[in-house]
Amino acid sequence: MSRRKTERLLNLVICLLATRRPLPADQIRQVVPGYDRDGDEAFQRMFERDKNELREIGIPIEVHKDPWDDEPGYRIVRQAYELPEITLAPDEAAVLGLAAQVWRRASLAEAAGGALLKLRAAGVETQESGMDALELRVDTRDPSFPALWEAVRDRRAVRFDYRTAGSGEARTRTVEPWGVVSRRGRWYIVGHDRDRDGHRVFRLSRITGPVTPLGRPGAVRVPPGVDLRELVGYRDDQAMPERTALLRLRPGTCQGVRHLARDVRPAGDGWDEADVVFADPERLAGWLASLGPDVEVVDPPDARDAVIRRLKGAMA
Repeated sequence: MSRRKTERLLNLVICLLATRRPLPADQIRQVVPGYDRDGDEAFQRMFERDKNELREIGIPIEVHKDPWDDEPGYRIVRQAYELPEITLAPDEAAVLGLAAQVWRRASLAEAAGGALLKLRAAGVETQESGMDALELRVDTRDPSFPALWEAVRDRRAVRFDYRTAGSGEARTRTVEPWGVVSRRGRWYIVGHDRDRDGHRVFRLSRITGPVTPLGRPGAVRVPPGVDLRELVGYRDDQAMPERTALLRLRPGTCQGVRHLARDVRPAGDGWDEADVVFADPERLAGWLASLGPDVEVVDPPDARDAVIRRLKGAMA
């Protein structure tokens, strides 16, 4: 729908809601922007289409015929248009506030904020204040998360390059996504691998490059009764051994790293050194890259390369 048409429909709804008496079509044409530049026949066709579209989405436009007037009048009765009063229990309102906090840094932040704004406009207290102690967050720093979430929502296949845990070699995968699941702080995409003709689980941190959507929306079908969490929890995944990364930190910065480090010591040249235990270099890179120039990875090379890839991706 074009922006001009959207504005015209919105203005028509406002006009029919604000009037105290039914308005004939000629008067609507004069007061609603978007109609006044069209001829009589074009206006009639456009007005009929607009009425039908508004009714299709549930907006009740009433038609009133006055025996003393040849033309019918139109209006929207506010009681029929408005939603019933929204009543939420305190725990329900708290959950809504927490949900908005969870998605604050994700691609759904705008939608969550808009939902809370509408609830507050309706007089519902969402109780966002007073819940700062919980500070829930969804770690969606994986660049592929937004595209994969949209593919799951649209039921659309995707293609991406994926690094295997053993060799680290990137191979192209074509997947029909069933869902995105979080487990133990990591995000996974679950779906049907077309190349291997079976269900597979892919860790988002091992996806390299862009995620390309394929085919039309609605083409992917999720098998009935599939349990995504079970597939992620009991998948055949090799446990990654713990290693120690040698980091350089600027003095007075990176307090979270210093708190988790096994040892922190002065290194000279305006830097400190820290030993941090990690297992997944991509997960470590996602954390360290967010600290910017205050941290450098000295060793091991794969962790250093993972941070460099993240920074180059952010620059691009």
